[in-house]
Amino acid sequence: EVQLVESGGGLVQPGGSLTLTCTVSGVTFRAYDMSWVRQAPGKGREGVAFIDRGGATNYAWSVKDRFTISKDNANNALYLQMNGLNPEDTAIYYCAARCRIVPKDWWDAVRYYDWGQGTQVTVS
Repeated sequence: EVQLVESGGGLVQPGGSLTLTCTVSGVTFRAYDMSWVRQAPGKGREGVAFIDRGGATNYAWSVKDRFTISKDNANNALYLQMNGLNPEDTAIYYCAARCRIVPKDWWDAVRYYDWGQGTQVTVS
């Protein structure tokens, strides 16, 4: 059974930074494509950052040059370094996984099969 557990959310002032961590178990982590997906109040889920099995990354335009996604295959961990946070980044952030997603679909939340419980990020 796949388990994804996010941590690292919290309250931060505008311009501040946070690092989110997603710990993955129950699967061969290195074989999975991973994303961070967020959901702001009253909005749908939005793909924020993506890293594939080989380490290639992609970002939503709204976070490009501010957020960095990375992973540690040895420790089954996914990270999201968030800098220059602004109130529009306030959301619940989810870790999402799928074995071999079509790369052009990385941004589409419905393409992912496995999800964590989410961690709240509030910028205020």
